[in-house]
Amino acid sequence: MFLIRKNNLRYMKLNPIFFLATFFLLFNFNSNSSENRAVLTVGSENAKVTVKVFSSLTCPHCANFHIKIFQKLKIDFVDKNKVKYEHHAFPLDLAALNAEKVLGCVENDEKKLKLLNELYKNQDSWARGSDINSINQKIFKITNNYGLNNDKNKRCLNDQDLEDEILNERINASKKYSIEATPTIFINEKKYSGQHNYEDFKKAILKYL
Repeated sequence: MFLIRKNNLRYMKLNPIFFLATFFLLFNFNSNSSENRAVLTVGSENAKVTVKVFSSLTCPHCANFHIKIFQKLKIDFVDKNKVKYEHHAFPLDLAALNAEKVLGCVENDEKKLKLLNELYKNQDSWARGSDINSINQKIFKITNNYGLNNDKNKRCLNDQDLEDEILNERINASKKYSIEATPTIFINEKKYSGQHNYEDFKKAILKYL
């Protein structure tokens, strides 16, 4: 991974080798599911404001945004049906991809959100390891509490349709929104380039309400 600096904020930039693997996988995309498991939506479909966050689960800046901004946003706006929040999978490495896979296997949206919260909160405990197998085992220890035993977790990791779905989401997002780093955030399709603190983000939300 590489870190780049934009507007005095730090972002995580995608791994170019991982990107090339993703590009080639796009041509094998063959999901028959009508539900996009690469996107977690929280809030009312009738909300006046939609916040889209394209993030990688191994990105510390994405975790910082989710913990320090999303949690307050949910209480003040999402739970009051004023804002719809969308987590869009944008994995930058294999560890993030595998975490997204098991997240996508959780069928209940409430549990899925709780798992997303925990993956970000405990990112330091699982996102690094000697190899991908050790990272997977750390992920499993977390997801075991969300209805996914080790066998289910392994089936998720071997689910090619789910993998293609996640990678296809990322490539389409790159094309449509020109995403180069995470987190990239849009408020009603307008890119948010302000500071990553809640008060500034709240002001940006209020402009649309």
